[in-house]
Amino acid sequence: MIRRFGEPVELGRHYRRRPGVYAILRDGDAVLVTHQAAPVPEFQLPGGGIDPREQPIRALHREVIEETGWRIAVERRLGAFRRFTYMPEYDLWAEKICTIYLARPVLRLGPPSEAGHTAVWMTLEAAALELGNAGDRAFLRGLL
Repeated sequence: MIRRFGEPVELGRHYRRRPGVYAILRDGDAVLVTHQAAPVPEFQLPGGGIDPREQPIRALHREVIEETGWRIAVERRLGAFRRFTYMPEYDLWAEKICTIYLARPVLRLGPPSEAGHTAVWMTLEAAALELGNAGDRAFLRGLL
């Protein structure tokens, strides 16, 4: 059973399963996160959905580059959680299956290529308070 975070499931609502991969990008006591400006401004772990026929680690590398501009070295899988949410950018109610990896940023390629994203360094403690969803915050607290 995968632990659930966030809003309760609405009975009678259809949710589409959306697997995704996310990275805790740690460098000492700092972590690299992304700030997404829309639809709701918030700090997030970099990552996102896995495209059809895409391998999870490949998706993780792609998403982190798009959202932070950094190449990474994946160290290990930390675990997974799920949350039920509305995704306005896709007009979709989703059951997000979020797999979290620990990784290191190794090379800055440039600014994020995905519109509305900004790479931000913050302390682990600050990120554990500031990230926009409870699942991300719980995984960060696990590293403290």
